[in-house]
Amino acid sequence: MRSIAENTTTNILKEQFIPDHVFIYVAKGALRIFDGDTNYIFKSGDAFLARKNRLAKYELLEDKDPFEPILFCFDEPFLKEFQAKHPYKKSGSKTNKALINIEKSVFLTSFIKSVKPYYKDVMELDADFEDLKYEELVIILLKQQPELIDLLFDFAPQQKINLEAYMNKNYTFNVNLERFSILTGRSLSAFKRDFKTIFNETPNRWLVKKRLEEAHLLISKKKQKPSDIYLDLGFESLSHFSVAFKKLFGITPKELR
Repeated sequence: MRSIAENTTTNILKEQFIPDHVFIYVAKGALRIFDGDTNYIFKSGDAFLARKNRLAKYELLEDKDPFEPILFCFDEPFLKEFQAKHPYKKSGSKTNKALINIEKSVFLTSFIKSVKPYYKDVMELDADFEDLKYEELVIILLKQQPELIDLLFDFAPQQKINLEAYMNKNYTFNVNLERFSILTGRSLSAFKRDFKTIFNETPNRWLVKKRLEEAHLLISKKKQKPSDIYLDLGFESLSHFSVAFKKLFGITPKELR
């Protein structure tokens, strides 16, 4: 019901927008995650919490074992119900990080071992044990990292944020305008209106141009290959990237190299 699954058959995983907090334990394999600022590497035995309403890019890394995660998705109804049963006091600690490392502990190690028998499929818990195991995990997380109380039980709606700064940081994420509007605390119409005022351009045109200008810099100055950068810059295919690049600059990415 709350568990989520990822397609792990390819080394490149597209951008993900996660509307709920997600606990991820890397049982096998390794992955890289880019949150717009920082690259994180997680290997077998590592655990982290992916914060809700954030963007991230995931890439599976070469490893002797295929990637195998254990995931728990904490949706708002569950967390509100949990809070009503377990009224933890807020810690007053705040973080703006999209990914929070979860410390290794005896409690967490024992929990991971205990939960494996209850998985029906790769990412699906037996319904009879789901609520119990979800509550157990949250109790463990809050016991060893009390600062997570403020994060998990913050149910306030997304606040309106600085649109210019946000877009200049996250323009490489290939998500639709409606998602960008939600993440910046605006309706879609308000997002488009504010965007036009700030950038004097429509969002779609600005995004393509901004990505292509970055591509031009990476290819001409840093000698990177078009095939190595088009996905990271938010293009869905190499051919689409090449056509758009030539339309703006008059030459193909290969000709620039």
